[in-house]
Amino acid sequence: MPHSKSAKKRLRQSKEKRVRNKAQKTKIHNLKKKFLSAIEREEEEEAREHLSNLTQQLHRAARKGIMHENKAARKQAQYEKKLNRMVAE
Repeated sequence: MPHSKSAKKRLRQSKEKRVRNKAQKTKIHNLKKKFLSAIEREEEEEAREHLSNLTQQLHRAARKGIMHENKAARKQAQYEKKLNRMVAE
């Protein structure tokens, strides 16, 4: 348990940030699942729409410091590659 006033504030702030970050990560995870299920069903339009939303959320998370920028870019490239493979078949 924190003793100083500033330590109490930091604890309070970190709790709030953890909740916000968790919500953002959950949103990304759900979008990823929707995208991958659209890929499985081979629905190109739906997959493109989900990829657009997913990319947007990944880069927003990177901008806010929830994930590293390189990780967001790497994930985007992986998902685009999956989509391109599905379209090519």
